[in-house]
Amino acid sequence: MVEISPEARLRQEREALLGRLEEQARHMAGFFEASRDSNADDEHDPEGQTIAFERAQLAAVTDQTREHLAEVEAALARVAEGRYGVCEVCGEPVPTGRLEARPTARTCVQHAGGTGRR
Repeated sequence: MVEISPEARLRQEREALLGRLEEQARHMAGFFEASRDSNADDEHDPEGQTIAFERAQLAAVTDQTREHLAEVEAALARVAEGRYGVCEVCGEPVPTGRLEARPTARTCVQHAGGTGRR
């Protein structure tokens, strides 16, 4: 099995997230297109409520995707600066297993939940 570098893994994740954002934007455009010529009153039309709910769900998922993309881009910046894999709290190396499970991790396990902060 070929081992992939953290930077390559983060770049792959970044590309996947950008693709997901494009797809989500197309879906959102579809919702707006479908409702543009409609007289649907979201409050009184059962179908209108469904469209509004689905649009709100997609907006929330899109926000989450953007947040994750920002985390990936921040991790790539740490790679470029030579700070990737170093806990931002204590300066110790972040365990490899943690970085494999969460490549965007900024802290070691001890400092992960805000506990033990100095």
